[in-house]
Amino acid sequence: MFLSLVSRGAGGWSPQVTDRHPWLQLDLRDRIEVTAVATQGRYGGSDWVSGYLLLFSDTGRAWKQYRQEDGVGRFVGNVNADGVVHHKLSHSIRSRFLRFVPLDWNPSGWVGLRVEVYGCAYKSDVADFDGRSSLLYRFNQKSMSTVKDVISLRFKSRQAEGVLLHGEGQRGNYITLELHRARLALYLNLDDTRLRFSSGRVAVTLSSLLDDQHWHSVLIERFNKQVNLTVDTHTQHFRTKGEGDSLEVDYELSFGGIPLPGKPGTFLRKNFHGCMENLYYNGINIIDLAKRRKPQIYSGNVTFSCSEPQLVSTTFLSSSSSFLSLPATLSASGGFAVRFQFRTWNPDGLLLSTRLALEPQRLELQISNSRLRLTHHMSAQQKEEVSTGEGQQVNDGLWHSASLSSRGLQVTMTLDNEPSSTMELGDHMEAGDSLYFGGCPSLNVSGCENPTLAFQGCMRLFSINSQPMDLNLVHQGQLGDYKELQFDTCSIHDRCLPNFCEHGGQCSQSWSCFYCDCSGTGYTGATCHNSIYEASCEAYRLTGSSSGYFSIDPDGSGLLGPTQVYCNMTENKVWTVVTHNSTDPVRVQGSTLQNPYIMKFNYSASPEQLMALVSGSEQCQQEVMYSCRKSRLFNTRDGSPLSWWVDQGGERRTYWGGFLPGVQQCSCSLEENCMDMNYFCNCDADTDSWSNDTGVLSYKEHLPVSEIVIGDTNRTGSEALYRIGPLRCYGDKSVWNAASFYQESSYLHFPTLQAELSADISFYFKTSAPSGVFLENVGLKDFIRVELSSPFAVTFSFDVGNGPVVLAIKSHVPLNDRQWHYVRAERSVKEASLQVDQLPLRFLEAPSEGHLRLRLNSQLFVGGTAARQRGFLGCIRTLTINGVTFNLEERAKMTPGVSAGCPGHCSGSSSLCHNSGRCIEKNSGYVCDCSQSAYGGPSCKEGVSVSFNRESSVTYTFQEPFSVMQNRSFQASSVYRGNSRARESMAFIFMTTQSPAMLLTVSTFSQQYIAVILARNGRDTSRIITVGFNPLNSQFNPAWLCVFFTPPYTEFISIKSLTLGKVTVDTMDEEVMQAGSKGFIGCLSSVQFNHMAPLKAALLNRASSLVSVRGHLVESNCGALADSTIFHSQSGEEFGRGRGPLRNASQSNYAVIGGVVSAVVFISLCVVVVMTRFLYQHRQTRRDASIKEKEHRTNLETAYRREAAYRAEPAYRTEFRLHDSHSSTLNDNREYYI
Repeated sequence: MFLSLVSRGAGGWSPQVTDRHPWLQLDLRDRIEVTAVATQGRYGGSDWVSGYLLLFSDTGRAWKQYRQEDGVGRFVGNVNADGVVHHKLSHSIRSRFLRFVPLDWNPSGWVGLRVEVYGCAYKSDVADFDGRSSLLYRFNQKSMSTVKDVISLRFKSRQAEGVLLHGEGQRGNYITLELHRARLALYLNLDDTRLRFSSGRVAVTLSSLLDDQHWHSVLIERFNKQVNLTVDTHTQHFRTKGEGDSLEVDYELSFGGIPLPGKPGTFLRKNFHGCMENLYYNGINIIDLAKRRKPQIYSGNVTFSCSEPQLVSTTFLSSSSSFLSLPATLSASGGFAVRFQFRTWNPDGLLLSTRLALEPQRLELQISNSRLRLTHHMSAQQKEEVSTGEGQQVNDGLWHSASLSSRGLQVTMTLDNEPSSTMELGDHMEAGDSLYFGGCPSLNVSGCENPTLAFQGCMRLFSINSQPMDLNLVHQGQLGDYKELQFDTCSIHDRCLPNFCEHGGQCSQSWSCFYCDCSGTGYTGATCHNSIYEASCEAYRLTGSSSGYFSIDPDGSGLLGPTQVYCNMTENKVWTVVTHNSTDPVRVQGSTLQNPYIMKFNYSASPEQLMALVSGSEQCQQEVMYSCRKSRLFNTRDGSPLSWWVDQGGERRTYWGGFLPGVQQCSCSLEENCMDMNYFCNCDADTDSWSNDTGVLSYKEHLPVSEIVIGDTNRTGSEALYRIGPLRCYGDKSVWNAASFYQESSYLHFPTLQAELSADISFYFKTSAPSGVFLENVGLKDFIRVELSSPFAVTFSFDVGNGPVVLAIKSHVPLNDRQWHYVRAERSVKEASLQVDQLPLRFLEAPSEGHLRLRLNSQLFVGGTAARQRGFLGCIRTLTINGVTFNLEERAKMTPGVSAGCPGHCSGSSSLCHNSGRCIEKNSGYVCDCSQSAYGGPSCKEGVSVSFNRESSVTYTFQEPFSVMQNRSFQASSVYRGNSRARESMAFIFMTTQSPAMLLTVSTFSQQYIAVILARNGRDTSRIITVGFNPLNSQFNPAWLCVFFTPPYTEFISIKSLTLGKVTVDTMDEEVMQAGSKGFIGCLSSVQFNHMAPLKAALLNRASSLVSVRGHLVESNCGALADSTIFHSQSGEEFGRGRGPLRNASQSNYAVIGGVVSAVVFISLCVVVVMTRFLYQHRQTRRDASIKEKEHRTNLETAYRREAAYRAEPAYRTEFRLHDSHSSTLNDNREYYI
């Protein structure tokens, strides 16, 4: 059926021009299931509506706004008077009244509307529960046992609490469906008596704001332990608790409450207060049975028509200009009393303001920091305040009742049913002429002022001096005044449903937007989409890191989380080492094939992370050490295995070395050196002496080893000894996976991009062409595209249904210079961003009301478009989308016009330029650009080192406020690469015998700082994290590296300067100032802060206004000596004496500091001289201090020259990576010892 409001020949609906808020309301005479609407403009004129809201109601009073699938409330209307715009509703409306609210119309005309509504008749069985009633459905037998259940119903509730359904059995089975804090909670348990009386029952909760007095649908589907819970359009899948598969309920199911056995009318929990319809239990219509008075149904105080309460709400739309003014009626007893209810998400907002009879006094009731606060303003400077308790937060989206009353010399504030707060007054209090709710008029009327923000939310049930206020009179202009209000509806919307925060991020919200707290997740960004860790050890090496323990995220922004590995960065290869729970040799005896010895290996990474690591590596291997005595690996008669290992996929493997999985052989057979050539393994010779079949497994598709089974150690004198080494992989196949495009019409195509809600795209390119499309994917209307739009600009554009969005970054140098350039584009429901090389990040916030999903249906085109126009000419490598690296080389091998790989010296995986140096192609070779590296020389391997004395310091001043946490400032310094990862890193090498010593200080424009201090040992470390340095020479007292910073670190966003050595400013803590005044005596080398090299800049640009040098600096080669020592020490430590890295690590002082600061400290033995430590005494004369300082520097220089003769004092390479943990709860300065 359809209903139309169409005038033939002429006409249509058009309101009067004087109507402030026009709307068109339809009465469908009965509840209709509406499936679509269509609109036209007014016939024969220039009046039409170009955008509108659709509201619905059962009674014509309490309205609810219809929202489409993405939560979009706005409907697109007409562009002329005659065209028809049709909208099929994503979910139908079952209602009697519809209201069309025009938002925009023809600017050259006026509002004009013709509508058509499509739908069908809707019939239902309804039951009304008054909060004390229930329905009981009694079974024909004593109990009902089911393995499959389907329960469906629709309800609308007047309260936020109440039981909808309950049933239980004597064996511990139970099912309870109830409203709790306006959310739906389902408790379901099968055959577990331990949980029956447990207070720790776990509920599956779904949806919110279910106490809005509108219909909501519920569907519960269960098969064995698998359950689907659907509320309206949201579904959650879960498995039940308990040991069984059937739900066994005794005697009855109750609906609307949980009656107490033997006590009619008494209930265990709060009953449901509202209406239910179409209540079905496994196909049985419960309400129909109750209406027909069937004997299996007991209906207590239930009626079969839905009563409609007159709880009419008003929405305050604007946080700056909304207000409601009501007259203050006289009170017979003097004073005044005000009561109302409100609900909101905002932590701040004015609720009520009134002038008092004694001017200029006034009262303000407001929400401040999520709590209710009452303020009595006695004068411009004098005021008195009372607030509710810490735990009484009112911005939770629930209805709260607030009342304010005065009696005598007291005014009382009450929130809900909590104890009241009282304020003493100096005189009797009487309210002024008007009470202002939610905000104040724009003009300062009667002293009303918005303290911070106006209220944004819903209010209802206004009562002034015990007289209820009729808001219909306000709406009609007969009572009070208002602005920016929406009557007869509460337009609150849960923006955390569904939760768009990824990777476990916690969602919170205000009235207009949501926020994600990414603390502790390992991810960052507006929706916790981006990993703060690199994807591989190879990626860490390219950032200039040295060997050590790192957290890697193999799939980046994908579903897999980060894991900790050891990165062994040798000169030629980068090894990723993953250990397991049994790295020590294990002796096995007494096992047989029928009762074998079994050991399962638990790795420090999950199976999914291991699979991602292995598949992304060029090569992996794992050593299997197996020694035996009278213990065979294979049966000598039929060759069947007596022992085996299990691969990552759970398959049994019987080869014990090499990369040929189909051959049952050991390494000795592959190398043709078995002790008995009649056998393929040494152990199969079955001798009384010890034999060895150690080998290296290198077929990476089978790695790592997940389990080992040994079955022949039960004979006399029989035993085996095995050890499974750690998984070791090298290479990152994605880093140099490249394709070359040499025809404009050529492209690579991949499956449709799966990026409805979020997409991050990153790649490198180099080209000589002036323009070209890097990639494109389109849908019917939506699209996403990244392109080189000109020689100087990269453009990121997309459309999700709100109109095209374009972000562009322009470079001051050409991007078609045949050098590698980095591009990263990201789009989420919160924002979009674009990054090119180290240029300032460009970002754009998404509209709070709009379409969210990017709907694509074509193939993803890389290097071109479907139209074969504007194709890219050049090289693209390391293309990664949402954590998945695309294999460009494999696809290029079968595509004409595209070749695998990329020509040039700088296109391979070999590191021609070190320490973050950039390789630049030349016609006859290459050069290394070391401008962003702390090192110099042809290959960026020569450290830049300076010897400091006590008065020396180097200060580098940034050109402008340097955003290090948000990375969103368009004015950010061009030297910073805002890669949208909230992570900052410092690295340097130092050598000193001074303690304490000030090494490095970073200060901001807001008086915040980070200080890195070498402190004395023996301090109280009760509130700090410590990892001690352990010099090998006993004549050196241990020292600690201490990092101070001012919290909250998330606000550390505008860096002013960086200082090495002595600091004289007085804005730091006393302890930091003491260390800063003593400066630093020794050598600093290769200092790196993010992509800045301040020490290098000071030496090369001493005349620059950005560099300030104090005291005497001497360029030195101490850094080269220390760096060389560090390399040799680290390269020999990883597998000392055949042990895995974690075994060594347990005996070392290496540590990873998590939380707000992550620090990886690489400590190694340096080949240098034994230095004499001179104690510096504060009370000595300046002459003595000068003599000692000179003597100290002489000893240091002597030590550098005599390094070949001594091996005593360690040089330290220190590397910090500071991550934004989004934790701003620190209230004092913190220090971290490393």
